[in-house]
Amino acid sequence: MEVNKELDEKYMRMALQEAQQAADADEIPVGAVVVSNGRIIARAHNLTEMLCDVTAHAEMQAITSAANNLGGKYLNDCTLYVTLEPCVMCAGAIGWAQVSRLVYGASDPRRGYSQLAPDALHPKAQVSSGVLADECQALIQDFFRKKR
Repeated sequence: MEVNKELDEKYMRMALQEAQQAADADEIPVGAVVVSNGRIIARAHNLTEMLCDVTAHAEMQAITSAANNLGGKYLNDCTLYVTLEPCVMCAGAIGWAQVSRLVYGASDPRRGYSQLAPDALHPKAQVSSGVLADECQALIQDFFRKKR
């Protein structure tokens, strides 16, 4: 899959809009967008509080929605944009769904998969990190600052 910085930023801005919706609903502000063949096939944000479900992360919601949209469980030829580095659970799901490319904004040095389970993604998956990282990180930091 070809990397296009302009498109990556465009779709990450859409993921940031999802993250803002999460923040507005008092959810940890993480948003995700799945793109297939230049078309958005899923948008999601954290729903753990609303659903009382610790697995209702933005990535999990987006994977389920994208799979339903495509009519199959594999997301080959799809790119997942997410505002925060996926946790181990989400990275495992991204791997099982065979997402071709993962693009994330802010790194998560405490709970991110790259520190805890760097081999969780599908072996052929491409990863781009740091896309609009400052904006992604600021949204999360502002959310937690208001909580304290």
